[in-house]
This record gives sequence, C-alpha cells and structure tokens, in this order.
Amino acid sequence: MTIRVTNEVMRWSLRFCCRRFLWKRPSVPVPASVSDALLSRNDPMRFWPGRLNHNCSSGTFTATRFYCIWNHGEDTKDTHRLGSEHSPSADLILDQNSSEQRQRSSPFLKLLHLCGSPSDVLDLTSRYSPENRQVSNCLNHMWFSTKKMLDDQRRYELRLMFDHPEFESLLQRAMSSVRHMRDNDIAYSLLSMVNLGVPQQSRVIQTFLRTCQERLNEFDEKTLSILASALDHMKDSPNVTALKEGMRLVVEVRLPEIKSVLALQTMMRLLGRDAPKELSQKLEAKALSMTDQFNLPNAQHMISTMATNGLHSKPLLKVCCGKIRENIHDIPFNRLYNVLKSCKDLHYRDVELLTTTSDHVASTLDIWTNKQLLLFLSVFERLLFCPTSLMEAYADKVISDPDALTLKDLLCVLKVYSSLNYGLQRKRQQFLDSLSHALISYLPKMSALELLKAVSCLCLLNHFPAPILEQLLSVNTLEQLASAKFPKSKERLFQRVDLCLRLDRPPLPQPLTVPSSALGDPAPLGPSVNPRLSQSLQSVLADEVNAALQEMLVVENFYIIDGVVTKPLPNQPRATGEGSISPAESSQRIAVIYTPNSSLCFGTSHPRGPLAVKIRHLKILGYTPVLVTEQHLQSLSEKERTDIIRGLIFPEDASETQPKVEHVRS
Repeated sequence: MTIRVTNEVMRWSLRFCCRRFLWKRPSVPVPASVSDALLSRNDPMRFWPGRLNHNCSSGTFTATRFYCIWNHGEDTKDTHRLGSEHSPSADLILDQNSSEQRQRSSPFLKLLHLCGSPSDVLDLTSRYSPENRQVSNCLNHMWFSTKKMLDDQRRYELRLMFDHPEFESLLQRAMSSVRHMRDNDIAYSLLSMVNLGVPQQSRVIQTFLRTCQERLNEFDEKTLSILASALDHMKDSPNVTALKEGMRLVVEVRLPEIKSVLALQTMMRLLGRDAPKELSQKLEAKALSMTDQFNLPNAQHMISTMATNGLHSKPLLKVCCGKIRENIHDIPFNRLYNVLKSCKDLHYRDVELLTTTSDHVASTLDIWTNKQLLLFLSVFERLLFCPTSLMEAYADKVISDPDALTLKDLLCVLKVYSSLNYGLQRKRQQFLDSLSHALISYLPKMSALELLKAVSCLCLLNHFPAPILEQLLSVNTLEQLASAKFPKSKERLFQRVDLCLRLDRPPLPQPLTVPSSALGDPAPLGPSVNPRLSQSLQSVLADEVNAALQEMLVVENFYIIDGVVTKPLPNQPRATGEGSISPAESSQRIAVIYTPNSSLCFGTSHPRGPLAVKIRHLKILGYTPVLVTEQHLQSLSEKERTDIIRGLIFPEDASETQPKVEHVRS
C-alpha cells in the first residue's frame, strides 16, 4: 500500500510540474512501455483557444471556451481540486464490486435511460451531478440518442447541445475524471465525443488521447476495438498518429490472444493500407484461423475491411463469399451492394456469388426500388459480369412502364445494356423501342453531351431511332458540343456514331452524316502487337506458302487489327483462262484480334459492347474475326499456343488431337 501511495503522489507531482510549464513536456523519465515510447518529448500539445463557432448544417465546429485555453492558474486550481476529490487513499479503499452494484441500482441511470436527446441528458446533469463513470454513460447516451434521428433532426439537436450551458460543465467533468475512469469508459467516451462532433483539436479530445496513450498497455481486446473505432473517424495529428502507432505495436504483440472476430476486423480497418507487409500477413493468418467463427455480419464486414486495407486474400474471400451465398435472402440492400462494391475494389469476382445475387434480385424484383435495381446493374457492369436473369427481369419492367424512368435512369440502363452487349433475343426490339420512346420525351431536357453518350450506346446496340439522331446532328447541338470539354473522348464517340451510320446503314427517313469537323483526327496507332501473338502467328504461317500476314492494320481510321492473315478459300479450285476469279473473291481475310479479359463478360466468351461492334463492322467489311484471348497467350506453352492459333486460322487443317477452340459467332 505504501508503494502505491508513493506512486500516486509522484504521479500527481509530475502532473503539477507539467502544468507549471505550459508548453514544455516533462523531462522526468517515465516507465518504459509501448505507449510511452511513442509520446513526443519535445513537441508541445496544441490546443486552440476561442469561442465555439458551430455550423451544424455544414457539420463543422471550431474550438470553444470549455475545452480550449490551458490556463496556468486554472490548471493549478484544477490539480488541487482533483487531488482533494480523488486522493490516493480514496482510490485505495474503493471497492469495485460495490461500485458496480451502486451503478446498476443508481436512480441517475434510470433517469438517464428516459432521456431522448442530448439536451435531455444535459438537463439531467444540471439537476444531478454525475459520478466519474456516469460521465461516460452520459456521453454515450447522448451519442446513441442521435443515431436513429433523421439528418435534419440530428443537426438541430446537435445545435441545441452545443448551445446548452451544461455541455461545458459535462466536458470539464470528463476532463477532470478521465484518469479515474475505467479503460473501456475512456474509449467509449472518446468515441462518443468524436461522433458528436467535438473538434479533434479541442482540449478535451487531446486529453483523452493522451490518457489513452498512457494506458494503452492496460487496454483489453474490447477496449482496443472501441478505441480503433474512434481513431478511424479522426484525422491524423501528432497524438492520433502516435496512438495508431502504439496500437499497431500492441496488436502485433497480442494478435495470438485475440478471440473476437469483430475486434480483429476493427483493428484491421484501423491499421489500414499502411500496415507493414509482415503484420498484414499475420492479420490474414489470424483471420483465416477464425473463419469457423464467422457469422453473416462478420463475412460482410471482413470483405469491406479487406477492400479498405487493400488486402487481397483469395482463401479469406472464398470463405466470406460462401457464407454470403448461403444467407443471400437475409441480407439487406446496403450490405449486399457494399459487398459487391468491395469485390470490385479488390478485383475479385466469384461467379457463384455474382450469379446467386443476380438470381436473388431477379426473383424478388418487386421488393427493390428502381434506384436499388439500377445500382445493382451498375455494379455488375463495373465487375464486367452479365447478370442474365436480372437484366431479363429488368427489361420486362422497362417494357411494361418505360415512362417511369427518369433521364438519369435511362442513361444508366443504356450504358449497362450496351456495355454488356445483352441481346434479349425475342424482346430485343420491344425493349429498345421502349427506351427510345422514353428517351425522345427527354430530348428538350438533355444536355448535348448526354445526348451524344446516349446515341453512342444505342449505336453499340445496333439501334438507330431517327428523332434522337436528328437532334444530335442538328446545328445547335453540334455547336454546343464544339465548345465542350474533353475533346478526345467526344471525338471518339462521334467517330463511333459515324462508323455505325456508314457501315450499318440503318433505314432512316433522310440520310444523316456526322460532319468532318466533329470527327477530329484519325485514331492514332495503338501499342505494338503482342509479342507472343506475333511470334505464334509467324510460326503458324512459316510453312504456309499461300498465306500472307499483315500486323497492326488500321481499318476505317478507327479499328486496329493485330494481324490479318490472307489465305485461299478452302476447297477453292484454281481458275484458269478467262474464267479466272479475282484474288479478292478467291481469298479469305482473317482478322486476328488480341482480346484481353476486360473485353469479355466475366466467366464467358461473350464480347462486351465495344468488341461486339468491332466484330460486327469487320464482318461487314469482309473480314472473318478470330479472337485470341489473354488466356490463350498467358496460360499455355509456346507449342500449345501455336496449335491453338493454327486451329483458329486454319480450322480445316486442325487435327482431332488439337484442343477445341471457339469461333466468333455472328
């Protein structure tokens, strides 16, 4: 007991000495620990003086009188008051069990639970003085009472809270009792104040941050998780950075002892992308060892945490996606949508999860709002996945009531369906006519750039409604686009529209052409042909006397063909004399196109919009398109690659032992 009293006396003496010199840190050595090693010994603590200027509509607050000025006289007074109120002997005789019993039976807490807003809590504290632990309860209840409020109501209540005269007293009480709070009460109080909008540079926040640094080694798993949640909402500052670094060291040491999945995820999110590679690997291994404890929220939160940290772990993603697939019917929109977005950020595509999600949304179409359905379609499009069942079901919805779509909805639908090149088969024309009808009604409201993008999407879909094309090519629209930004992308869209009008030759009431002034310069030559593809083509044609190869051929100043192989038509008899056939009629031009995975719908050989229209136009120009995929070039040996390409170019010579290949369908 004597030793503890001595330590307490020294601690209060050091605190008093520290406040005697306001902007100097104590030079007296402190006990070595992780947190102590991170505390700066030279930098002053920064506290901003001034009166609170709050603007609840903008969500920003500046410092106020009750937690800003570090006054020497006031601090000395506070020190003596704290020493008298919380003497070492009082701490020694405190019985924690009896304190908790009093806490549970306290009339103050019963009244606190009846409060419905921060102002109600502050009114209560004006009538009853809260004890140390009850201060934390008050701050927590103030935050929880605002969580379910609407935004306008929350802003109004926060304004009342900051104007309330007792708010100053409560924060003063929090600062004076922070060193006598339990660890989790400190963390909860900090989290509550941060979420209530108390400025990060305020004295009360900085005091709690410093206390957390000093007691970091004593924090248990739950307290560290709460602290991590608070720091996750704070901007970097000297104390925040030091505390994060301390938590990184503590987490690394205690990682084998962590038993809560939620705590592990919270700490993973806090450590973020800046965590050392070795620590990230340890966190991944720890998460994998706890997968048998994952419930549905854990799986969802783990995927979003991995996306935040940039941690790409296929085994962990596979486990989480499997858990989500099994419980797909129990997941609300926001969580399911966030899972898909996180998969996009991680460049991870689970065909089973994507297909299951598409089928689930399509089968429950009526429970989703139109906005939610479009968000689903958009995230699928960004994942390069064609959700066949959902696109079929949504097309029926569009056909039944096209006038229900807003202009933004229409542009989104056009972008998704054209990008994924979804055919709709028997409903195709009806669907496109419904879209065109709705789009025509918005022509007076559309900007010139929106109109150009819409027409470009319709061209990809091989649909050419005359009123929309005439509006785009009118003098007024062309003048607006001439002064628009992003000239290169605008010219590219116009070049596509021009090609479709010239090559597809749609039946229009009057001929329409894109003026040359809108087309800009011809498309520049792209990168050189893929070296592996070039090598394989040359190997295939080495023994073919009657075949010729051209590489990087530009067609119509728009399309680039990696290689054009000209060969005689199969089974074509040699013609002699006057009945000879022209070389063009007796030969076949094969357009070999290198196809990256991004040009195909994920998990299929179905070409996406830009590649589909390129194939369509090359066929019109007399070429036979052949796709050589990224998988052909990267995952096969040189001999296998050569055999595959030989089978694509010379199918009549391919032996039965060669691998089967897919040809581009019309």
